Amino acid sequence: MQDAANTFDMPLSDLKDRDAWLDKVAELTEEDGYMQRLGDRHAAIFVEEKPILLVTFETHQRIAEISEDCQPMGWDMVKALGWSHLCLVSDGDTWFRDRAVYGFFDRLVDDGFFEDFDQVIFYGAGPCGYAAAAFSVAAPGAKVVAIQPQATLDPRVAEWDHRYLPMRRTAFDDRYGYAPDMLDAAAHAYILYDPEIELDAMHAALFTRSNVTKFRMRYMAEDLDKSLIRMQILYRILAQASADKLNTAALARLYRARRNDTGYQFNLLRRLMADSRHYLTILLTNKVLEQRRAPRFRRMRQAAIDSLKSAGAALPPGTGDDSDSSAQTGT
Repeated sequence: MQDAANTFDMPLSDLKDRDAWLDKVAELTEEDGYMQRLGDRHAAIFVEEKPILLVTFETHQRIAEISEDCQPMGWDMVKALGWSHLCLVSDGDTWFRDRAVYGFFDRLVDDGFFEDFDQVIFYGAGPCGYAAAAFSVAAPGAKVVAIQPQATLDPRVAEWDHRYLPMRRTAFDDRYGYAPDMLDAAAHAYILYDPEIELDAMHAALFTRSNVTKFRMRYMAEDLDKSLIRMQILYRILAQASADKLNTAALARLYRARRNDTGYQFNLLRRLMADSRHYLTILLTNKVLEQRRAPRFRRMRQAAIDSLKSAGAALPPGTGDDSDSSAQTGT
């Protein structure tokens, strides 16, 4: 078999069919791991390398959306750091509420699988973040990084979350059920979320525990995991969690990358405009226009300038008028 670097550099993006994709993954991992189907909608993919194990929960659709090579995100950590990787992959958002998945983790516990590793880190986002927290109980002492996780979709607890109504027929009150309680055995968990998304913030509140650090990432919107990958800080978050260096201050330092992130800048601009914060809009657009050409920001800047002028309010120091400069240059 090829060495790990070559194996995990192989693109899988041409395999549109899920079964064909799983068959190819099974072929790539057959010597250093395995691929095991877990019922109709789930599979487990394991790659054994160094004694640090990253357990990720992902959907096949999200893998295809995020990865250019259509590879599980943990394979990047295998290539970069030589970590071992266990990926639980689902067909669509299932929250991994499947007896085949429960049985798989039961067998891992019975076999002492997690005890073979010096460190175990669980990761997931959204419904997969729920699963990362819920199944972490199988590896006491593990660390958990969950992005925008739901605590439960049991309507007796979270009837206020109307986003996933069809899932209310799914049991969240049996084994591996209420995610916050499943974190009691974790060494530490990190819950990352955007407090501007009210329902995400309400779920995050349910995770309040002494061994949980909640970190607010305001104005990042729904796809927070994609934003963290785009800003190139998600893998650094996982690496710092592994090194026991991840805390609120470390997360705040990493989160400074948002200042140059186009998604964050657009989200913040929309909020400032919606709140008629014209002075702050000018400060933001000035900063963005220093970084790059951004026609929309220039238009919003001029609109904010016009609004302040019509109200007789002062402009930020050093702020020129785009319409005046355009008139002078004949553009």
